[in-house]
Amino acid sequence: MQDNKETPEQERERLRQQELKGNPTDNLNNAFNRANNGSLVDLVGSLGWKGTGILILVIVLGFIIYSVFFR
Repeated sequence: MQDNKETPEQERERLRQQELKGNPTDNLNNAFNRANNGSLVDLVGSLGWKGTGILILVIVLGFIIYSVFFR
């Protein structure tokens, strides 16, 4: 039995690379779209759980402040 100690980030990257190899034309389309919009998966993956929590907190607080002052 193989003991695979792959982190979730490594597994996501491995699966993404396999998909890119299997469908090269979709890779080109994704590259254009990612350049324009950014990738939420890459953002959340690079922030970690603390950074993601802070990002969500800032968005919620921003919405509350907007609702109180501009309505």
